[in-house]
Amino acid sequence: MEIIADLHIHSRYSMATSKLGTPEYLDLWARKKGISLVGTGDFTHPAWREELKEKLVPAESGLYQLRNEYVLEEAKMLPGGAPRFVITGEISSIYKKNGKCRKVHNVLLLSGLEEADKIAGRLEKIGNIHSDGRPILGLDCHDLLEILLENCADGMLVPAHIWTPHFGLFGAASGFDTMEECFEDLTSYVHAVETGLSSDPVMNWQISALDRYQLVSHSDAHSPSKLGREANLLDIELSYQGLYGAVQYGKGLLGTLEFFPEEGKYHICLSPEEAEKYHGICPVCGKKLTMGVNHRIMDLADRENGFVRKNARPFESIVPLPEVISACVGKAVTTKTVTGEYEKMLQKLGNEFDILREIPIADIEKESSHMIASGIRKLRNREVICKPGFDGEYGKICLF
Repeated sequence: MEIIADLHIHSRYSMATSKLGTPEYLDLWARKKGISLVGTGDFTHPAWREELKEKLVPAESGLYQLRNEYVLEEAKMLPGGAPRFVITGEISSIYKKNGKCRKVHNVLLLSGLEEADKIAGRLEKIGNIHSDGRPILGLDCHDLLEILLENCADGMLVPAHIWTPHFGLFGAASGFDTMEECFEDLTSYVHAVETGLSSDPVMNWQISALDRYQLVSHSDAHSPSKLGREANLLDIELSYQGLYGAVQYGKGLLGTLEFFPEEGKYHICLSPEEAEKYHGICPVCGKKLTMGVNHRIMDLADRENGFVRKNARPFESIVPLPEVISACVGKAVTTKTVTGEYEKMLQKLGNEFDILREIPIADIEKESSHMIASGIRKLRNREVICKPGFDGEYGKICLF
């Protein structure tokens, strides 16, 4: 069956996250967005793991769904079935290797809560897993992968947002230049990488060393309403085994839904030429420049920009529907005007991804407005103006 999957998210137990990061609200917003499979996030946190055990019930093999008694009334009124959950979590590894401090985030996907208990037990002996849903551990990525494989044979490790300067595997500030330098003899057990909000598949196709990896995309959402900023399009049997085949070997991985990379926080700072001109110092604030994702990819690329990878999977660049409405009505995303229109469109037209991708423009105009229908048409046609993000500041995508 064809589904949309968002596997890298966070609960309210991670730093700088919404208090609404509960199973109930993740279930609600997955329904609103049209996401069929969502990661739990933060499986290492003991309190979150206990909450998952209380509120989730086994569904298909290796997957879970929210117990009926916890489903919010608002969620019951939405069309579509109950989304499924898969056990996931992100680990922040900060350690020294080959004479350099490394800071790398990895996402782990597991086949069940029992496996989560085992791995959390091992990690608790290494560092503090109680204070943050995304624990910071002095653990080599190689050793993290080894622990995963020893305690969950069908577990998956996916390096997270691989180009982010400070916490990506290939990040300019604290990452590596090759996968082998990071994972050594266990490199062959890594089959997928997360491209992150600041890059898209086209940018990653410039690196021939990534040809053997599946390119996957996730929201890294810190609140339920941010689910689906990026996601995967899958045609799989709805089970952990089906997901395993897609993530590890591309079986049923149809493509991805992507942020416009310019909207990411670390897409670009200055061009490589400009950075060299200023000797790596920001001409505005006088601080050291953060090498943008685009700059870093150019640094490692062995192909020209625009190269298309053999058997490349298609992708779609999207903007969340509330942002589209906001641009069309001239009001902030959080205003009642925008949130009211968003909820009305969901009731009349269906889930957010259907509205953004599938529903005829004429139907959108009939149930909403000419301006919003025009904005969605422009988005589908990539008729947008991109103002790149940099050094921790999100970029802006303009429809008008």
